[in-house]
Amino acid sequence: MKQFGILSALIISLFLFSCTGKAQNKTAANQAKGNSIEVIDFHSTNRCMTCKAIEANTKYTLDTYFADELKNGKIVFKIVNVDIKENEKLAEKFEATGTSLFLNVIKDGKEKQVDLTNFAFMKGNDQKTFSDELKQNIAIQLKSL
Repeated sequence: MKQFGILSALIISLFLFSCTGKAQNKTAANQAKGNSIEVIDFHSTNRCMTCKAIEANTKYTLDTYFADELKNGKIVFKIVNVDIKENEKLAEKFEATGTSLFLNVIKDGKEKQVDLTNFAFMKGNDQKTFSDELKQNIAIQLKSL
């Protein structure tokens, strides 16, 4: 009877570790490939009402519709002040001199930049419209991963 209990515990443990291992391997494979989306909100030190709304509405959209992707690292939200010297290279890479909104889609180590700046300024003060359109843009890019 004692051997049956030990054998049962061993089988259950093997099952649990093998299932967990598969999930971890899949996550590790995605991270190794670098398949993710960086949502980058560039801004300058002095910000207008629309610039602040773009950040707030982007954060709202990500927290509301992409919480799981944020948690597992599939989506990363970056807020970058272009006036700070340490951000200079990143700002140059995206040609951001002030408020700009980009999706940096990273797939298999290759980057594709999606410039949403014009959209962000046009819709920045309308949370529902902004959020709906940003959600759609992100969903399209997630499917491509």
